[in-house]
Amino acid sequence: MNMMTNTQATALSLAEEDALALTQAALEISRANESKDEKRLAAALDRNMQLWVGIRTMVSASNNPLPMAIKDNLVRLASFVAQKTFEMQNGASIKTIEALVNTNLQIAEGLLEKRGG
Repeated sequence: MNMMTNTQATALSLAEEDALALTQAALEISRANESKDEKRLAAALDRNMQLWVGIRTMVSASNNPLPMAIKDNLVRLASFVAQKTFEMQNGASIKTIEALVNTNLQIAEGLLEKRGG
């Protein structure tokens, strides 16, 4: 029987958890779009929006240690995600879906690069 102790368990760092959440949200949006299921897509977009609201809230906190330039960029991206999500209320466009998916994947990649470098 393989029982791991806390010291043996591999825990994800906060950056890795955030990268994973962004990647999962991107995949969820992409798969929902491919399925042509509007309810599934709406739910995926809603979850992604909630994720970005959380990011915006976190980086806007006065005690957040991130450099101001990174905070400003993440707040702008959160606004971009909100704008694009609201634009899709009248129907999703593949260009907008791709923009949201790519935004998530690029930020996830940036989080992982920071950790490794």
